[in-house]
Amino acid sequence: MGYYDQNDENQNKRKKSHTSYFLAGLGGVIIGALLMLPGSGLLNNEDNEITTEKSKGNKSTEEAQQNLTVDVTSAVTNAVDKASDAVVGITNIQETNFWGQGSNAEDSSAEAGTGSGVVYKKDGGKAYIVTNNHVIEGANELEVTLSDGTKLPAELQGSDPWTDLAVIVVNGDKIKTIAEFGKSGKLKPGEPVIAIGNPLGLQFSGSITQGIISGLERTIEVDINEDGQVDWNAEVIQTDAAINPGNSGGALVNMSGQVIGINSMKIAENAVEGIGLSIPIDSVIPIINDIEEFGEVKRAFLGVNLASVEEISQYHQQNTLKLPSKVTSGVAITGVQSNSPASKAGLKEFDVVVGMDNEKIHDVVELRKYLYNEKKIGDKVKIIYYRDGKKETTEVTLSSSEI
Repeated sequence: MGYYDQNDENQNKRKKSHTSYFLAGLGGVIIGALLMLPGSGLLNNEDNEITTEKSKGNKSTEEAQQNLTVDVTSAVTNAVDKASDAVVGITNIQETNFWGQGSNAEDSSAEAGTGSGVVYKKDGGKAYIVTNNHVIEGANELEVTLSDGTKLPAELQGSDPWTDLAVIVVNGDKIKTIAEFGKSGKLKPGEPVIAIGNPLGLQFSGSITQGIISGLERTIEVDINEDGQVDWNAEVIQTDAAINPGNSGGALVNMSGQVIGINSMKIAENAVEGIGLSIPIDSVIPIINDIEEFGEVKRAFLGVNLASVEEISQYHQQNTLKLPSKVTSGVAITGVQSNSPASKAGLKEFDVVVGMDNEKIHDVVELRKYLYNEKKIGDKVKIIYYRDGKKETTEVTLSSSEI
């Protein structure tokens, strides 16, 4: 499945090509009005009376139509009024030289991409904004653009590539609107939602698109280090509200004006349309809380390098890992960090983990998800593994750091 992240215009700008957006003029239909002057004979009192009576007869119908229109759109417009000013633009500024990379005395700063963010908190004179990690990645400077066009310098509080989330901070004096978080766990398929962000950059800032919840708990494979191997399975909300490059980090909003997701990506394949993906706000909250407190996300640490058995050749499964023929899945340890929890528990290179506590482990993603989602720093975990063809167990006390 192909998808792309929404770090706006990054790919084109990295290639140093400049895309200009040309707005096509819309051909308007010009309607001529004939001015009816008094005494011309073209309009008399009888006609006027008849027209007046017809107008009176149609008045109730027109009022009903007007009221119907207001009722239909009020939920959307009220939600937009409540949430839109909390959605800001984020500009990623990086140092470049004439050749587009490197650093020397002639370097200058240039916009490398734009995205969106959501103001969710004010505290101690500062305003906190959640966005995507890929929006701020590689930035030397960050600039926030408010809904009224005000530009503010921003500082990175911290980021998390595993969940593609980041928190940046700006001076809170000019921040007037704070987003309200809803409950993504209460969403239902078919529920109407609104996406707010800056598609194609700040030129279209504050764009609103409407759709529905198309699916919940969708799983998307993510290659974080771009080595061609799946590192993580992101669990996301699927929506058909239009999400385009630049919407990254923007808000997915319910009809109460509450943010229930942070827009992150869309499916980008030929013949695919209307599949946007958003990080559920229930998953966002613990991540941004950790980033606020520690500048990073604190996760249980094992201290090993890993590879899924199914990605290892049959030859090495049998001759290097010495696995029994019945064992066709699991996670091979390809390296152990010195003085790590794994090292202290006696785990070694070429051991193959097949279980943790009472959970079977089939691949690297399952191992990470179990550690990250089910275990905390300081917890103990029973490791079931194969060494030289024999099944063994050990107990590991998890510490604090990244795998």
